Amino acid sequence: MTLSQLQYALAVFNHQHFGKAAEACHVTQPTLSMQVQKLEDELGVSLFHREKHPVLPTEVGLRLLTQAQKVMDETRKIEDMVRELRGSLTGDFRLAIIPTLAPSLLYRIIPKLKKSLPEVRFHIVEMQTERIIEALERHEVDAGLLATPLGERQLKEQVLFYEPFMAFVPEGHRLSEEAFILHSELKIDDLLLLTEGHCFRNSVLKLCKEAGSTSFTKRQIELESGNFDALLKLSKLGMGMTLLPYLTAADLPKSEQKHLKPLDHPVPTREISLVYHQTQVRKKLTDKIAEVVKAAVPDRLLNEKNKVISPF
Repeated sequence: MTLSQLQYALAVFNHQHFGKAAEACHVTQPTLSMQVQKLEDELGVSLFHREKHPVLPTEVGLRLLTQAQKVMDETRKIEDMVRELRGSLTGDFRLAIIPTLAPSLLYRIIPKLKKSLPEVRFHIVEMQTERIIEALERHEVDAGLLATPLGERQLKEQVLFYEPFMAFVPEGHRLSEEAFILHSELKIDDLLLLTEGHCFRNSVLKLCKEAGSTSFTKRQIELESGNFDALLKLSKLGMGMTLLPYLTAADLPKSEQKHLKPLDHPVPTREISLVYHQTQVRKKLTDKIAEVVKAAVPDRLLNEKNKVISPF
């Protein structure tokens, strides 16, 4: 039994497909299949139901693969501990980020990460909050950039900055002439929302509920989108207003920023943190990543707490 064989078997388990598992491991499918077969022969059990699609583990396979994941996690932890003890900022780092933060933050931090941590190979992937939590608990990623607090006992949250909400109000809207938007003026049936699963949507709905707006009015066209760009285009067509995080609003063209309006105090804000599992041992590296992110955003976001709206 080798660590490579365990890695290949776990890849099949995670991807539920031999071809995708081979691609993820950067080997050919015959090579991966042969090594998994050798592992099964040595153990004397079948790990997978190969006739099923997607490929699923057998009952005994599930128990063995769960243990195999622990072995691989501990092996990687040893490697990480050695780097930490040496003060070496090298190796691979898997970083997840929520979709509502990625477009406005990644282009700000990637050049700085490359310059500050030239010997670290980053694998960055977009995931929604619940998927990041799951990936952190399963040690599929090393850390995540997402809105907090999460209230997960197994995870540590290193707060990076606070991002106020901004209102985008198109011409002709009932609030277009207002200098700022009162919380009581926010109406659910007048807001264009992200699809379910996005934590920013949850925060907006919670804010509306606190303002006393809890019911939807049926409109001719009901639409929710997975990205802010679509919401902005629909808003400009007169389909309603929308709320944006500060960095997303700051990236709008000058011609569109005239439609931005601040929200009344206490300003609703989302807290952005670097989140990692409590067993994470690469503290020097996570601290450096946190330092890079904080240096990439406007100074006013570092301490301007206002009213943090939880993503849950």
